[in-house]
Amino acid sequence: MMNQILFAGAIGLFLTLIGTPLLIKLLARKGYGQYIRDDGPREHHAKRGTPTMGGIAFILATILAYFLSKVISGEPPRLSGVLVLGLMAGMGLVGFLDDYIKIVKRRSLGLRAKAKMTGQLIVGVTFAVLSLQFADAQGQTPASTKISFVQDFGWTIGPVLFVVWALFMILAMSNGVNLTDGLDGLATGASVMVFGAYTFIGVWQFQESCANAQTLTNPAACFEVRDPLDLAVVASALMGACFGFLWWNTSPAKIFMGDTGSLALGGALAGLAICSRTELLLALLGGLFVLITMSVVIQVGSFRLTGKRVFRMAPLQHHFELKGWSEVLVVVRFWIIQGMCVIVGLGLFYAGWAADK
Repeated sequence: MMNQILFAGAIGLFLTLIGTPLLIKLLARKGYGQYIRDDGPREHHAKRGTPTMGGIAFILATILAYFLSKVISGEPPRLSGVLVLGLMAGMGLVGFLDDYIKIVKRRSLGLRAKAKMTGQLIVGVTFAVLSLQFADAQGQTPASTKISFVQDFGWTIGPVLFVVWALFMILAMSNGVNLTDGLDGLATGASVMVFGAYTFIGVWQFQESCANAQTLTNPAACFEVRDPLDLAVVASALMGACFGFLWWNTSPAKIFMGDTGSLALGGALAGLAICSRTELLLALLGGLFVLITMSVVIQVGSFRLTGKRVFRMAPLQHHFELKGWSEVLVVVRFWIIQGMCVIVGLGLFYAGWAADK
């Protein structure tokens, strides 16, 4: 059963390694290039015209890798994995429409704010509602109406508040990845680390699942998660696909993921956290995305309240660029920060399991 995780990661990696350059040629031929802000670092002006909407490559690669791994291993798709993939694809579609209008229609702001938000709300609500349906033989639905950290807390918020909470997570992570996607390879490399963490979490939850309580040394420490192995397969496919995309997206980037990719990755991260019952832990596992989002909140809040800016430019990565750091230096140091967040997050996940034992 575990081999499907290896298949998914390897297929995702292979598909983006060979598929992304084909997409680059297609987008370049059509002239679908990136718009660059004039008020940003001067070095970024050279990136104007670089093909964007590269998220198409790893979205398709992830979906293909998941289903091909199922065919090869002879295992059927599970609802939790399919729902997370649906959330990723739905958010990617909203991002694609935004990118398409921005680039093809030459309207720099892309989708109007209300239209973009409406699209995200429709996708998010659909995921949240469906994730509380279709209980399995043990009565487990893909998501739970309980808030979770390393697993569910004891109190329930009810289905209505759960939908609101799920929407907040989906929107927060999507916008967090979107804000992080400002330097070559930064968001892609950080995402690889988080998806790697969720591959580990899914495998661990499968091995310690309450569905296998009779074979565990301490059934009280089991995880009540539906389809944890399937979530690991999705995370592995995403990790492999993003790794392959990073080959072409790292500095100097031959292609950008665009809103197509950033909204899709944020949706996938939120979906994995919700279905694996690690909702609050995601804030630590994806710590770089949270840090960069908070820098924008602080910058906007400070300017509106005092008329002064805290950073030279927000998001945070551009502040350090304007201080004289090279783009590669910022990316590598931010990757190190993200790596430490993942290590601490996984440590807390394991500590939570060990404490229950």
